[in-house]
Amino acid sequence: MLILLPPSEGKTAPRRGASLDLSRLAFPQLEEARAELLDALVTLCSGEPEKAADVLGLGPTQLPEVHRNAGLATAPTARADRVYSGVLYEALDLPGLTGPAKRRATSRLAVTSGLFGLVRPGDRIPAYRLSGQVALPGVGPVARFWGARLAPAVEEAAGGGLVLDLRSSAYTPFWRPTKAQADRVVTVRVLHESDGRRKVVSHFNKATKGRIVRDLLLDGAAPRHPAQLLELLRDLGWHAETAGAPTSVDVVVHEL
Repeated sequence: MLILLPPSEGKTAPRRGASLDLSRLAFPQLEEARAELLDALVTLCSGEPEKAADVLGLGPTQLPEVHRNAGLATAPTARADRVYSGVLYEALDLPGLTGPAKRRATSRLAVTSGLFGLVRPGDRIPAYRLSGQVALPGVGPVARFWGARLAPAVEEAAGGGLVLDLRSSAYTPFWRPTKAQADRVVTVRVLHESDGRRKVVSHFNKATKGRIVRDLLLDGAAPRHPAQLLELLRDLGWHAETAGAPTSVDVVVHEL
């Protein structure tokens, strides 16, 4: 089973560590594309900071992010599971996994990344800022760039098994399953139910998805069909329902 995760805007910048080596990242077929994006991002951020911030969708108080991007080629790196530090990753707590669960995370998780396309938890990366919604000068929209290149890497990672797609909307254009793959790609929506009414709550949506992934890694089962995944989620204590199609699952929570 492959679990596709979004990156997090929040990242913990490594204080020490070797500089970025693209040749050592998983999915080596992406190395040339990664180098192209890295060069475009560093070039942009080495010019006028205010202009770069505008392109990246950053505000005036986020200029340090621009300066950090400018130094990505020589910045210290750490494992991706320690660099990504947003709400989903706090709930997932990858560094806290041990033994078999940690090994499962290494082989089953892949993070979509605006800069690197797809990374494994153990890949050493620097903290960076590049959303999937950005259009980089000389490259164009990042989502379209990866949309034309990422499919072989995702298919390699999936290996013909079930894909649990937990990416946010900014990263779904990076890879879209073909019609032949669609019946084994499951998406999850988290709904908060209160007084008989259900709604999506963004922050809690991310935290719940992190807890779901952690439960799956700790359990160790590897469902091969959407119905098996639905049953597994229920066995793990989640209120899970199909949402109109076997590959669309709603997880309903009652406490925030």
